[in-house]
Amino acid sequence: MEALAGRRVVLGVSGGIAAYKAVEICRRLVDAGAHVMPVLTAGAARFVGPLTFSALASEPARTSLFDGPEPIPHTRLGQTCDLVVVAPATARVLGHYAAGISNDLLTATLLATRAPVLVAPAMHTEMWEHPAVQDNLAVLRRRGVHVVEPESGRLAGGDIGAGRLADPARIVAAAAAVLTGRPPDLAGRRVLVTAGGTREAIDPVRFIGNRSSGKMGYALAEAAARRGATVTLVTTVAREAPPGVADVVRVESAAEMADAVLGRYAEVEVVVMAAAVADFRPKASAAHKIKKASGPPEIVLEPTTDILAELGRKKFMQFLVGFAAETERLVEQAAAKMAAKGVDLMVANDVTAPGSGFEVDTNRAVLITPDGTADQLPQMPKIELADAIWDRVAPALARRAEEAP
Repeated sequence: MEALAGRRVVLGVSGGIAAYKAVEICRRLVDAGAHVMPVLTAGAARFVGPLTFSALASEPARTSLFDGPEPIPHTRLGQTCDLVVVAPATARVLGHYAAGISNDLLTATLLATRAPVLVAPAMHTEMWEHPAVQDNLAVLRRRGVHVVEPESGRLAGGDIGAGRLADPARIVAAAAAVLTGRPPDLAGRRVLVTAGGTREAIDPVRFIGNRSSGKMGYALAEAAARRGATVTLVTTVAREAPPGVADVVRVESAAEMADAVLGRYAEVEVVVMAAAVADFRPKASAAHKIKKASGPPEIVLEPTTDILAELGRKKFMQFLVGFAAETERLVEQAAAKMAAKGVDLMVANDVTAPGSGFEVDTNRAVLITPDGTADQLPQMPKIELADAIWDRVAPALARRAEEAP
């Protein structure tokens, strides 16, 4: 969110029921350090009062070209802002913007600015899917307008379908991404990331586990959301969700993680298995705490489901990213794991190397592809490594789309 600090952002709010969520977007932008200038259409003011935005934003909310103290407010807003965010963007606003029609302060500001523009459409499913709306969006995309695609969910009137405004955190993350100059190259992609280490119960108190903190998985989820993806995070870690990630599935054991991941596999385009999943679990877990007086227990182990291998076998169009945490012969063993499990990109790291193991904020990795390329990356913060990984995945997804019949 550092990209938003000190930046001047016009927040355009148009007239849909999702206008109430723009209040949260405004708050998040201000919390990130942005100077927020709200512009409401007449329709938006029917859903949320301008006074609400005036109280939260950096300047009073504007609703008209003519009623304020400035003779040409759209010109000042357009010339002085660093970014325009329109959320929600209704079909009317999108259509007028695409056609170059200026009939209120918001559309006039959109036409008067050379700053980047980010729109977050929200409307009923039938409207969202209408060819005219999709054509208008295609025109705007060709002109360089950034789009945060709506989500599927409950709509006004109790209907369920596509067209629901994207999560406010996701919109703010996309705004930050625009200002960093990094393109939202995962926009519209559905991504699943796993994080943390599984726990396999010995009894109600003890478990077999590992040292994974989940930091790498959380960094990957955060970076994907910032780049426009809709992210599902399957995690064993009890920590707050990364910015822009609304779908968090809490699990504990390898079996629970397997159910969560495999059950959602058909719905996503990318799976990143960053979690450290136990290879073995106790064949039987004691119902009560094992007492020391009984002597050392004999624990018989059995293999857990190899989630990565299952994903490789069931893959039909997904891009699969695996992780190989090794202590010796790093590239050799990671490449063998890639070939055996049908992985599209393998991230290998030596967990014994300083600054590259568990529970630290940095990592040093080798990115291996099926053609045998092994790209050795220097030590870097895990959030930077996350972006380096997505820098490989995003172009691969784009190439697949171009090659598809």
